[in-house]
Amino acid sequence: MTSFADLDLDPRVLKAVADAGYRQPTPIQADAIPYALEGRDVLGIAQTGTGKTASFTLPIITALLKGRARARMPRSLILCPTRELASQIADSLAVYSRHVRLSRALLIGGVSFAEQDQLITKGVDVLIATPGRLLDHFERGRLLLTGVQIMVVDEADRMLDMGFIPDIERIFRLTPFTRQTLFFSATMAPEITRITKEFLQNPARVEVAPQASMSENTAQHVCVFRAGHRSREAKEKRIVLRSLIREQGDRLTNGIVFCNRKSDVDIVARSLQVHGFSAQAIHGDLDQKQRMRVLDSFRNGDIVLLIASDVAARGLDIPNVSHIFNFDVPNHAENYVHRIGRTGRAGRSGSAFTICLSPRDDRDLSDVERLIKQAVPRLALPQSAEEEIRTLGSGGRGRPRSAARANRPSKSVADKPCSTADEGRKKRGQRSRQIRDARPAPPKAPDGPVQGMGSHVPDFLKTSFTKRPSSSP
Repeated sequence: MTSFADLDLDPRVLKAVADAGYRQPTPIQADAIPYALEGRDVLGIAQTGTGKTASFTLPIITALLKGRARARMPRSLILCPTRELASQIADSLAVYSRHVRLSRALLIGGVSFAEQDQLITKGVDVLIATPGRLLDHFERGRLLLTGVQIMVVDEADRMLDMGFIPDIERIFRLTPFTRQTLFFSATMAPEITRITKEFLQNPARVEVAPQASMSENTAQHVCVFRAGHRSREAKEKRIVLRSLIREQGDRLTNGIVFCNRKSDVDIVARSLQVHGFSAQAIHGDLDQKQRMRVLDSFRNGDIVLLIASDVAARGLDIPNVSHIFNFDVPNHAENYVHRIGRTGRAGRSGSAFTICLSPRDDRDLSDVERLIKQAVPRLALPQSAEEEIRTLGSGGRGRPRSAARANRPSKSVADKPCSTADEGRKKRGQRSRQIRDARPAPPKAPDGPVQGMGSHVPDFLKTSFTKRPSSSP
């Protein structure tokens, strides 16, 4: 087995790695670090949770030990799709560079521009940033990228999903052509392939697992059901989610619930809280302090369930997540891989449950199974969810509405209490019947022929020859 000592890293970096408790590199680290130390461009393809962060942070630290940073000109740049991932990388960099003098700065949204400007002005060796905030500083004239020696793009496929590809291309063009590029992604969409061909120079391709492969430690399940009525779909899905969570019992130590839409994140979180679950939402509308507070509570075990969208949860470094619940089948099959990758990490076992609302989600589920090249085992609808949904459909009376009406004892008008309005209507009805009954019966047509009219005269004409009574009573 390869050890970190075999990777030609600086002794001070090796000491920091040993202090962190790591002895052997993961496959992606063992394959990518030697190429990175040689100065080659690297195209790394690996599923989430395989140790990609150390694959580029350790070579960067070793390469930047010589030289010093200049004001507003970072020596290396690490691009991330989300604030959380950027913060995780900054924390890892702090651990691995504890025995060397290496300055760093974090440029993410939700933090004061002034504080970030102060760090950039002093000069930084490693700049970790999200694309939007990086370009904001550049357009303000507070940042120059002409001194970048090493550029890292992490979670490139997530950049594509979030619409960051134009920004990434612009940033590539702002950096020197002679830079070294380390490019990491879990999947390789056609647009990602185009970018690597345009901006990477003869990259060493490192692929430690087939694209979209799933961890063998993760047990997958999908619960397929049909809603009783379209207006109740979301509510019935929340019922199914709560039943799945309850069925896990003590096996559930913590879990992440994924929603496709940010609007559903808060709704699902509130629903779980109302029903007694320890749950909290995380999404882009929270400022950075709130987001970090929620994440810290989840890591510490103060929160059992974290409800998030794909954007908010991408890059979360939480190694001991026991369960993943997909409230929605992801619209993009690749997101299923990233969601499931949150559990079953570092040799631990995990479970993943997906709620599929048929027929709406059938196509998305088929895309997922086609991508991962396996059928996800079907799970029967929990009995508790079935009973609650049946009660919901009956209007809360525990049986269908038609049966409730059929078994309801009938009441006569006399049994019903009358209001003043009812009494008025009753009196008016009685008066109408009295007037109708007082009217005389219409005259009968005379029998036999009418003189001068022939033998075939209709009765209504015969009555015209009879004297009509007065219409008034």
